Amino acid sequence: MHPWKRFRVRPGEKVRLSRWDPDQRDEAARTDREAKGTLEDLLPRIDRLQGLLCAEHRHRILLVLQGLDTAGKDATIRRVFEGVNPQGVHVARFGPPTPEELAHDFLWRVHPHVPRAGEIAIFNRSHYEDVLRPRVHGEISDPEVEVRLRAIRDFERFLVSEGATVLKFYLHIDQAEQVRRLQARIDDPTKRWKFSVHDLAERPLWRKYYRAYEALVERTTTNEAPWFIVPSNHPLSRDVIVARVLHRALTRLRMSYPPLDPAVRAQLGKLGLVGTGRRVRDVA
Repeated sequence: MHPWKRFRVRPGEKVRLSRWDPDQRDEAARTDREAKGTLEDLLPRIDRLQGLLCAEHRHRILLVLQGLDTAGKDATIRRVFEGVNPQGVHVARFGPPTPEELAHDFLWRVHPHVPRAGEIAIFNRSHYEDVLRPRVHGEISDPEVEVRLRAIRDFERFLVSEGATVLKFYLHIDQAEQVRRLQARIDDPTKRWKFSVHDLAERPLWRKYYRAYEALVERTTTNEAPWFIVPSNHPLSRDVIVARVLHRALTRLRMSYPPLDPAVRAQLGKLGLVGTGRRVRDVA
């Protein structure tokens, strides 16, 4: 079954993360070797479609990555987008809001980073952070949470009406895997820079984050902007799932290269570069 169906959360579906096995692998990534082969086949096709997206300059893609610390957001971006033209991809990361951002509505800082026509925008964390963390830490009330979730649904619906495809991924790991990855950061001198005391401070709140994510995904998955719960204990399988969903979304846009601009064609005709067999090097 394609991950679009297998891992997509449908509107109205009750979300319980305990029912989603973070050790599960995609059918095209049953082993790491198979996953590498799938990615080797898939990534060039994504690169071609991304070039087509840029050339047609009509559609846009917003890809949202959420997950607990060490879930693999950075690694997913590196692997899935390693071959694409960087001019057509924009990555935005949303940390704790600054005093300037807090002085505005919570979506104010997001608007400048939404994708332009022909672009893929990747949110490494996103507008959902302004619901998730404040809710877990009791900084906003339940009515305020509802207002923000409603605003997010309206915001994403508006982006879709403007030609965007919105894909949202929750990278799902279990506590044991998070402990292993945190320890690996400490043990590896090349990764210690990633470690933060914030990582340890948030660990006792694991269950609260789980519950907050369940409510968030359940309330904001729509047909227009679906959530995908991606089993992420196995990094290569995780990346295959994200890549396959992205490839399907790009393919379904049914894009085509735009024709040559009539003014350009006329100029090339005057120079004898269209339909005459002449080459650019022949033009003085």
